[in-house]
Order: sequence, then C-alpha cells, then structure tokens
Amino acid sequence: MTPSANRQGKLDASPLYSAFARGIAPRRKISVSQWADGHRVLSTKESAEPGRWRTSRNGLLREPMDCFSARSPVQEVVLKFPIQFGKSSVAQNVLGYAMTERPGPIMVALPAEVSMNKWIVQKLNPMLESTTVLQDVLTSTASRDGANRREFKEFAGGQLYLEHAGSPARLKSTSVKLLIVDELDEFAANLKGGDDPVALLEGRVSAFISVAKQLYIGTPTILGLSRIDEKYQDSDQRRPYVPCPHCGHQQPLEWKGLQWLIDETKKKIISVAYVCRDCGALIDESHKPQMLANARWVPENPGHWRRGYTANCLYYPVGLGPNWKQLAQNWLEVQDDPARLKTFVNDRLAETWEDPTTRLLRHNAIAERAQPYPLRTAPEGVLAVTAGVDTQDNRLEAVIIGWGRKMRFWVLDYAVLYGDPAEEGVWTALTDLLNRPLQHENGALLQVLATAIDMGGHRTEAVKSYVRDRRIARPMAIKGASANTAPILGKPTMADVDWRGRYDKRGVMIYQVGTVAAKHWLYARLSRDTEKEPEQRLCHFSSELPPEFFPGLTAETYNPAKNRFELKRNVRNEPLDTTIYSFAAAHHPELRLHRATHADWDRYQRLIQAQQGKNKVESRNPTPTQPTQRPRRSAPRPVTPSLGNSDWNSKL
Repeated sequence: MTPSANRQGKLDASPLYSAFARGIAPRRKISVSQWADGHRVLSTKESAEPGRWRTSRNGLLREPMDCFSARSPVQEVVLKFPIQFGKSSVAQNVLGYAMTERPGPIMVALPAEVSMNKWIVQKLNPMLESTTVLQDVLTSTASRDGANRREFKEFAGGQLYLEHAGSPARLKSTSVKLLIVDELDEFAANLKGGDDPVALLEGRVSAFISVAKQLYIGTPTILGLSRIDEKYQDSDQRRPYVPCPHCGHQQPLEWKGLQWLIDETKKKIISVAYVCRDCGALIDESHKPQMLANARWVPENPGHWRRGYTANCLYYPVGLGPNWKQLAQNWLEVQDDPARLKTFVNDRLAETWEDPTTRLLRHNAIAERAQPYPLRTAPEGVLAVTAGVDTQDNRLEAVIIGWGRKMRFWVLDYAVLYGDPAEEGVWTALTDLLNRPLQHENGALLQVLATAIDMGGHRTEAVKSYVRDRRIARPMAIKGASANTAPILGKPTMADVDWRGRYDKRGVMIYQVGTVAAKHWLYARLSRDTEKEPEQRLCHFSSELPPEFFPGLTAETYNPAKNRFELKRNVRNEPLDTTIYSFAAAHHPELRLHRATHADWDRYQRLIQAQQGKNKVESRNPTPTQPTQRPRRSAPRPVTPSLGNSDWNSKL
C-alpha cells in the first residue's frame, strides 16, 4: 500500500495509516454469520432474493459457518447437503470472512475448469463487487494488474487461489491456511494421473497444520464411491432435530416420515403431511418456519474431531426450494426411471444411490449361502464347464464355473497364478490348471470346454500368442465392449499377432464382451437367491473359496445416470470380472449354453452318464498297461480336452 497524492500534490498517507491501524488493531470477537449479516449484500447475479444477507433466512447454515470463526477450535467441516440448500453461500461467507478477519493463503478447489469459471462468474465476482469490505482489502481491482488475475486474487495479508482437478500440478504446488472444496464427489472423475483426490487436497494444508481449516462441500453420488459420504461417515454425523408442534418431541425429518394422499385417476398428490415419530400427529408444512427456528444440530457420533453436517429437502426454508407437496409429486414421477430416481435420491435427499438390484447384495450374505462342496468337484446338476481369466501385469486370476439347466451355475475353482504374463511360466501354470479334469459327483471327469481370457492392459500380445497356440479347448481373446448397450458376446473380428518379431497371417479372433449386460444378469440372479433354499438357488458357491472372493464378486455398483458399473473403493473386482468372462465363454459359438434347449441339456447329461458307466466297467476290468511308444516326429496337433469320451467334442 503506497501513499497517494492529493489535489495540492502532497502525499496522502491516510491509506497507509488505515492499513497499519487495521493490522495492529485487536481481533474482534466476530463470527462468520455475524460478519455475513453485517457485510454481505446479495446481487441479482447470485441470488433470487437480492439484498442484505440474513442468516436467519436459513438458520441451519449458522453453525456450520461459525465453525470457521477465528476463535472456533474446529479444523475440518463436511457438508453433505441437497441442492438449493445454501452450500455455495456457506463457502462464500467463509471465504469473505477469512479475507477480512483471518487473512492468509486460501484455496478454492473445484472439480473442473468449466465449474471453476462458472463459480468465479456467478459466485466470486458478484460477492467482490457487492461487498465493500472485500473491495477494501483487495490489493488491486484492475483486471490488468498481475495481482488480480481471474484465478488468483491478492489481498491484504494473503492470496486467493482458484484451482480445479484438471491441473493437479498446480494443486500440488500450493500450501494454504484455508481450503474450500466444492463438489468433492466430482474430483475423482476429473483428476488425471490416478491421485487420490482427498489425500491430494488434504496435503495442501500440511504447512499450516495447527491453524489450518478445511471445508468439504458436496452432494453424494454412488454408494461405495461417494467421497463426501465417506468423509461424513467418518465424522460426528450431525443432523438437524426439530420439535413437533404438537408434542414437542425433537426428531430429524426423514423422507419415510412424509405421508400423502393421491388422486389415483390423475396420479396427483392431493395433500401431504409429516408424521411425528412420537405422538403420530400429522404435521402440516405451515408449521415448518417455527420448527426450523427451533432446530438444533445433534451429533449422532459424538466426540469425533471432524464436524459433519447433513440435511435433506424436507428442511428447505419456505420460498427457497420446492415444498413438500411438489417433492412428493416429483418422487412419484421418477419411480419408473432409474436415472431420474437416482437424481432425486442424490440431489434432494442428499443420500447415496444404490441400485435396487444390488441393494440386497452384501458379500457377507452371499458368503453365508456358500455350500459345503469341495473345490474342483462338480455337484449334481453341473453339465458343462467354462472358465474366465483376468490378466494383470504380475499375475493371472482364473475362475472355473460349472453350468446346468436354466443356466444355473456352480463356482468350482478360483486360482491366482503369480508371474508376469509376458513370460512363459504363468501360462504353463494356467494350461495345467485348465487341462486338469474336474471330478463330477457321480464319478465322471469334466473338462473345461471354453475359456475367455481378458486381453486388456499391458499384456495384450501375450494373450494373443497364448490363444493362437491353442493349448486349451476353445480359448477366446476378449476385451470389454466400449458401448454400454453391447450384447454379452459380440461377433469376433480378426486381429494379427505380432509376438517377439513373429508375424502370423492367420491372426486371432477377438471377441467383445458386453460387461454391463453381463453384470446386470449376474446381479439380478444373486439378488433373487436371497431367500431361496439351496436346491432352488441359481448361483452356488463352495465354502472352500477364499474369503476375498465374495467382496470381489460385489465390488461394483450400477450408476444409471451413466449406464455403467463403477468400482467401489478399497476392493478388487477380479472375482467379478472372471465370473463375467466365464459367462461370456458359455456363449462361445460352438457351445451357446445360454441358448441350450431341454434336449441339449439332456444330451450333455447322457454323455456324462455314459462316461460314468464306462468308468464303472473299467474299474471292474482294468486295462493292461501298454508299452510306451515313441512320439511321432510330425508337428503336434492342438490339444482339445474331452470328457474321456472321444465323441464329446464332436457331438457338441
């Protein structure tokens, strides 16, 4: 701050004296809400109700804002709020307060450059223009000044950085005293390089560890993927409790407590009311202003160091969001549309979305339904066997599945074969695993009839080479289809093989797998098995499977807004992928188990019974040992496993 010249040409030191006085003045005992009530003026650019800011208009915002007051000991706050609830207003007031009352380096982080620019235009610039005290602390208001760039503002005692997930290098290079993160759930999708967004953002305040404050804001998305929900669950979990106007009982407003009457002919809501959980009285929405005025935040996990706040659309102040009747009508209209229903659950209820098909799928419940049959032994009902293989840089993971009528399936084996697929050793182990016969319950021996091997990742050429060598029956090189609407197994296309300098003009057939359709099929079957007795189930699992198999089988959840399955955090999905690949192998053009008729399954069963009878005869009349013959010197033919019956593969 430099002295300015007055009309007589003399230097005016008053700006310098004002800045000096402000710097040495004792800190006032003022909270964020008091600062906002005293200084914030809402413009028409940022609010539907322009004019002086009033915290009382939405009193539930007072406590979360005041956590960022200079004298508050709270260091981190999580807001899991619905849309139109004032999340951005909290961020603006906290930012304005820090710039004038608690200066220092500040960062506002948003998920993408577009959202950052929108936030600057709609939130930041209008606040700076309409709030006098903020103009006073800005070093310069000239847009050509280097201290007042679009994404950087310098003010008395600090700097304001505006960053987005598309520039992780800039995020990593900045240390700040106050961190404000908007729409945390969108960061993971926009952050390139595989960095964990929470760890990356939390590292920004490490230089100010004793005085730093962090604000995380967001609307939740998918269960198991939502970072804002994860942070809220790891907090003191505060919810607003309001008194019943009839009995005074304090309670949180929950969507299940809302009741309505419907005109069945017009499918319209006639009336709506909230039912008190204590006295059962019907509460009309006209009581809501009084209820909100007496609301208080109650921690449901008291004692946790992190503050977490959540609310839902039932708490909208009158005039600042849809009323209860409009919300109930909206709820009815979205019931038959999963994408719109997800939007309502996320945006209005501020809850994570879980697909109804997978809601009952809990890995521990599936593990409890495991049956006591040994691995590599096919129970009665298994008539054909396929396998699926997932390729990683340091291992192969394989599942062997037996299929029966109506595509019932039994998991017969699951193995992890360690070794780099670029080397020969792990493929030799896979060949041995898949060519070893499996023992049927009735004494017959079963062979794997087809195997689908994932060729994605960094070992594509190794998979192609293995499929071309045909060391196992019907090997299939597969990759996930890019289209979410793709069939479970598409038509194959020819691909050349270039492996260690060798070129094969014949190439290898590549199949595309519609993973979305296959996972829908699997999850629908798993959910239908919930209450069924063992003999009625469609999916069967051995109790000898490793414990990690079951969490991996349910490692993904469906996102209807994007029509795809997304991986949950901190769990591996190889058991799910290999199961899907084995299902794709059952669609092999020479097998088509998914289209097998009753007569087809009868034919499979007769082949197994024929081998069973042959084994009984051989056990009574053992064949004398034949002398060892020298191998022929001609090129070996590809190995085609059979069930011990030479007609098996020909009859298929």
